[in-house]
Parts: sequence; structure tokens; C-alpha cells
Amino acid sequence: MGKNRLEAFSDGVIAIIITIMVLELKVPHGETFDALWPLAPVLLSYVLSFIYVGIYWNNHHHMLHAVSHISGGVLWANLHLLFWLSLIPFVTGWMGENHFATMPVAAYGIVLFMCAVAYWLLVRCLTSRQGENKILADAIGSDKKGVLSLLFYPAGVGLAFVHPWLGFAVYILVAIVWFIPDRRIEQRIGK
Repeated sequence: MGKNRLEAFSDGVIAIIITIMVLELKVPHGETFDALWPLAPVLLSYVLSFIYVGIYWNNHHHMLHAVSHISGGVLWANLHLLFWLSLIPFVTGWMGENHFATMPVAAYGIVLFMCAVAYWLLVRCLTSRQGENKILADAIGSDKKGVLSLLFYPAGVGLAFVHPWLGFAVYILVAIVWFIPDRRIEQRIGK
């Protein structure tokens, strides 16, 4: 099965997710920069979520660029990832509107964790048939960054109950780790 429809559909859903997030930003009542201050938590949660969605879009693009075969299982695994990504606007809004309260920060971490699990499953589905998708399988290797992310998100959720900003700091840390471009796939494709 070709990968073009999967990539086009995923790109469309991700574009809608970003659009929903930006539409949730409310215009301040006032004409000075002081009017923006009450919106700082909403803007901060939006920026982090935009970065996360961008990271997933970027890695998804690179990953699909490296494969030659898409199966029915891959289609379902991709929908699973898109489902969890589609919840990011909801938890982003909840967290920002409630000024990083414990439960919204924990829920945000749970959604990020489930996105990471879904992405990990998608990678496994794509690499399970290594003969057809050998470039990706070789590039992913042991996937240390992916495994570390799966460990850090639950830690962030737990820390959110100690202090919400500790949990949020963990989510920022994971975003920084993934924001640094992962050149494994580009290097394999270039060979």
C-alpha cells in the first residue's frame, strides 16, 4: 500500500489540531501589553503544545519518508497516534485556563505519555517488517530517546502532584530533547 494518503491525511489532521489550539487563544480586553499578562499561562501552554505538535509532525514526516511499505496495522497505529494528538488542544486549554493547576498539568502529561506510546507503537508497526522498511529499522535502532520519553512523562505526571511546575518542567525537558533534530533517519536516507 502506498504511503501518500497516510501522510496527506496525517498532515491535515495535524494542521487542524494546530488551528484548534490557536483558535482557543482569546483576544485580551485592553490595548496595552499589561492586558496580555493574565493570558500568560494560556500563551505558555500554547507555545509548548505547538512545539510538541511540531515535533510529532516533523518526526512523522521523516519516518514516513524512510519507509516503502504501509500495512493495515500501520494505518490503525497512525490513527491511534492522531487520536492522542487530537486531545492536545483540550488539555492545553485546560492547563492554561487553570494557571497550571495540579490536575490539568497531570492530565497534560498523561496525554503526552499516550502520544509517545502511540508513536512508539507506530514505529514498531513500521519496523516489524524490516525487509520492506529496513532503512527506518536501521535508523531507529534501540530508540533511546523514545524509551527515555516513555519514562519521563510518568515522572512528570507524578511530579505534578508534588508541584505542578515540576511536572511542567519535565515536559519542557522532553520537548528540548526532541527539539534537537534527530538525524538518524536523515543519515540513513543519505547513504
